[in-house]
Amino acid sequence: MLTRKEIESREERELASYAMKSKDSRGRKYLEEEHQYRGVYQRDRDRIIHSTAFRRLEYKTQVFVNHEGDYYRTRLTHTIEVSQITRSIARSLNLNEDLAEAIALAHDLGHTPFGHSGEDALKKLMEGHGGFEHNLHGLRVVDILEHKYPNFPGLNLSWELKESIVKHNSPYNNHPITTEYNTNERPLLEAQIVDMADSIAYDNHDLDDSLKAGIITEENLQEVDLWKETQKKVKQKYIIHSHDILIAQTIKALINMEVTDLLENTMSIIKREGIKTVKDVREYSILIASFSSALSEQKKKLQEFLYKNVYQHYRVARMSDKAKRFVEELFIAFIQNPKQLPIEYQRWIEEAGLYQGVCDYVAGMTDRFAQDEYKKLFYPYERV
Repeated sequence: MLTRKEIESREERELASYAMKSKDSRGRKYLEEEHQYRGVYQRDRDRIIHSTAFRRLEYKTQVFVNHEGDYYRTRLTHTIEVSQITRSIARSLNLNEDLAEAIALAHDLGHTPFGHSGEDALKKLMEGHGGFEHNLHGLRVVDILEHKYPNFPGLNLSWELKESIVKHNSPYNNHPITTEYNTNERPLLEAQIVDMADSIAYDNHDLDDSLKAGIITEENLQEVDLWKETQKKVKQKYIIHSHDILIAQTIKALINMEVTDLLENTMSIIKREGIKTVKDVREYSILIASFSSALSEQKKKLQEFLYKNVYQHYRVARMSDKAKRFVEELFIAFIQNPKQLPIEYQRWIEEAGLYQGVCDYVAGMTDRFAQDEYKKLFYPYERV
């Protein structure tokens, strides 16, 4: 039976020299007794999984609004896919798997209902009132808004995990401004691979969901070299008569190819640049975890295809516009009459301020809850 000390000793012996070790953590904001059989990042992971914000991801939109169909990805299924890809990468690079998994599970906790449409609406509504950015809101969720412990607010996660939430990067955001975490330093490698796993996951599941929704067709995808070349290899390897299986195998092969390229390119940089320590990772001029230039160019073309044919499709545009109206009208109604908020949030705005308190309430909603609240506020015959 492994104790925490033995887990830490095994990390020291077996993990790469540039991996973040549990024993080297800067610890938690509020002093707690360490667990006898779990390391600091194992406890972080477990706290995230048991949080309210994590459960709410089940009914928060990725691209397609929840009621459009049960088989489309949600924030929760996306997060699970990112976590699975992250663990595979972390294990191959000999990084701290517990930390990488915890970062992956936490990376979307700050998202609003209705995906990036909801975030765009809150950004506009919060201008001049502190602003809104989903990474910083994710930090706010785990630091303040979760209520699980009697002696402190939030989940009291490790410094490294909170830094990784703040520094999570995607095509939808730049690094937010924060004074507590030095944004001039590169994220830990465990955090960098989560960013890459996030990119791999959303490219491929947006393809899958869009094909299922009939927004794009395989004929459309023939203009995307990455898809065309990958599917050709699948057809050479297998005799497949089922259209659904062909799509599934093509997407599987795409994910495998992207993960393999990422591993090989990242390890090549580590060896070439002599990356030996966490300090080396933080001080390196660019992000170490990255795709090769050839694949990066192909991914760019795939993402341009998705932007043009999926994210700007009229059905997605309708969902997006409708989502913004939900968020905007709910937010304004609560600002104009905060007595319509639940009692605990009426108390919360006394501490957080009107705009921030309403923002916290709306940002925490699931798609389904936001739709129900909208009906209660604006449909005259709906029970409140």
